[in-house]
Amino acid sequence: MAQLLLVLIGALLVTAVARSREIASPLLLVLVGLVASLIPGTAQLEIDPELLLTVVLPPLLYAAALESSYTNFRARIAPIVHHGVLQVVATSFLIGWLAYTLIPELPLDSAIVLGAVIAPPDAVTAAAIGRQLKLPRGVMTVLGGESLINDAAALTIYRVAIAAVVGTTPTLAQGALVFVLAVVDGIVVGLVFGILAQIARTRVPDVQVATVLGVLVPFIAYLTAEQLHGSGVLAVVTAGLYVGHNQPRARAAGRLQEHTVWASINLLLESLVFAYIGLQLHSVVAALVASGRNIGAVLVHALIILAATIGIRIVWMFCSNYLPGLSQLLATTMKLGSRWRRTAVLSWAGMRGVVTLAAAGAIPHTTGTGEPFPARELIQFMAFVIAVGTILVQGTTLPWLIRKLGVTDPDEAARDDQAESEARVTATNAALHYLDGLTPDDLHTSPEHFDRIIGRMRDLVEHQGMAAAEQVGRTPDERADTASKVFSDLRRDLIEVQRSAMADERDAGNVDDEVLRRVLRELDLQEAALDSSWRNR
Repeated sequence: MAQLLLVLIGALLVTAVARSREIASPLLLVLVGLVASLIPGTAQLEIDPELLLTVVLPPLLYAAALESSYTNFRARIAPIVHHGVLQVVATSFLIGWLAYTLIPELPLDSAIVLGAVIAPPDAVTAAAIGRQLKLPRGVMTVLGGESLINDAAALTIYRVAIAAVVGTTPTLAQGALVFVLAVVDGIVVGLVFGILAQIARTRVPDVQVATVLGVLVPFIAYLTAEQLHGSGVLAVVTAGLYVGHNQPRARAAGRLQEHTVWASINLLLESLVFAYIGLQLHSVVAALVASGRNIGAVLVHALIILAATIGIRIVWMFCSNYLPGLSQLLATTMKLGSRWRRTAVLSWAGMRGVVTLAAAGAIPHTTGTGEPFPARELIQFMAFVIAVGTILVQGTTLPWLIRKLGVTDPDEAARDDQAESEARVTATNAALHYLDGLTPDDLHTSPEHFDRIIGRMRDLVEHQGMAAAEQVGRTPDERADTASKVFSDLRRDLIEVQRSAMADERDAGNVDDEVLRRVLRELDLQEAALDSSWRNR
C-alpha cells in the first residue's frame, strides 16, 4: 500500500509538471516510469490485472463516455463501428497469423490471444492525448468513439481464444454467438444502469448520496455485465453515454459536484495507469529471462509486430476512406481536401495502453490439463513492447503531425459561437414566455408586488441574453474591452473582499467556522460561475 501511495504521489507530481509545461502527461509519465524501473533497487509495483480490468478501467471509460457526445457518436456510428469493431477483429487475426509465422514455438491459439491483446487502441490514452492536443471535434468523436467500443470486440475475441487454449474449445458458431451475446447483454445492462443512475440523480434528494451512487455505476455495470457473459466495457460505455446525454435534466448542484468528482478520479487513475505502464519494464523482462528465451530474438520479433500493428491501422484507415463504396459510407462528413489529413491523424492515433497490459497480465498460468499456458511470458513481453512503443513512437510524433498537416477546423469556433448565440436566444425567449404566462396567484403575491417582481426578473433575463450575445464572435481582446467583462472582473474583486472580511470575522471570534464554511461555499460557487461564464471565454 505504501508503495502504491508513493507511485501515486510521484505520478501526480509528474502530471503537474507536464501540465505546467504543456507536455502530454501520458508520454512523460511512461518515460519517467521506464527510467525509474531501471534504477537498481527500485521496488516493482505489482497490480493484479483483474483489478486493472474491474477497478481501474471502468471509471476511466465511464468518465470518457460522460464527456462524449451521444449526438455526435450516433451521427458517426458507421465509421466508429467500422474502426472500433471490424478493424479490431481484422487486426487480431492478422497479428495472430504474423506472430504464428514469425515464432515457430508459438501455437496458433496463443498467437490469436496475442493478436486480441494488442488489437484495441486504448480509450484512456486516446482521450488523454487528444484532449491536450485539441484535436477537431469530428476527429475526436471518431477516435474516442472507436476507442470506447473496440475494447469490447478485442476482449471478446480474447476470451474465446483463451478458452481454446485452456481446453474449452468453442466452435466457430459458438464463438460468434458469444460475441453477439456479449454485445447485446453489455448494451442492455449499460442502458439499465444508466437509467437507474439518471433516476438517482433526479430523485434522490441528497446530492452527495446521488453523486456517490453515480460513482458506483461503472463498477456495478461492468461486473453485472461480465457475470451475465456480456461485455462489461460496452455496459460502462452505454451507461456513460446515457447519463452524459441526460446531463441537462440533472440538478445543478449535482452537475457541479459530479464534474469535480469525475475530473479528480480521472486525473488520479490516468496518472497511475501511465506510470504503471512504464514501471512494468523490469518485471516483464525478468519474466522473459526466467522462461529461458533469447531476449534479442524476441525483441526483434516484437518490433516487427509493433511495425505491423501500426501499419495495419494506417492501411485500414486509408482504404476505408478511399476505396469505392467504403469512402462514401464512412467519410461523408469529411471534405475531400482535408480527408487525407484527418485520415493520417486518425491512422497515427492508435496508441495501446492499459487494456493491452491488463489483458496480457490476466492470461491464466495453466491450461485445463494443468500444463503451463503456452508462451504466456512471451505474450506479456510483446504486449508491453507494443503498448510502450505505440505511446512513445506515435504519441511523441502525433503533435508534430497535427501541426505539420494543419488538422484543424478553423470554422468550428465560429459555428460554436453561432450555435451558442442561437441557443441563448431560444433560452431567453423561453424564459420571457414563461414570465408572460404567470399571474399574481401563481406567485401568491399582490398585483403590485407581482408587477415589480416580474419587471425586475424580465430586465434580468433580457440583460443576460443581450450580454451573452455581445460576447459571441468577439476575440479575447475584444471581450476584455466590453462592459460585461469589466463587470465580471469587478464582481470577482468584490467576492474576494467579502471572503477576506468573513475570514477576519472568524479570526476575531465573531463567526463560527461552520457559518464561515457556508458563506464561503456560496461565494465560491459565484466565483466558479464567473470563471466558466461566457464573459471570460
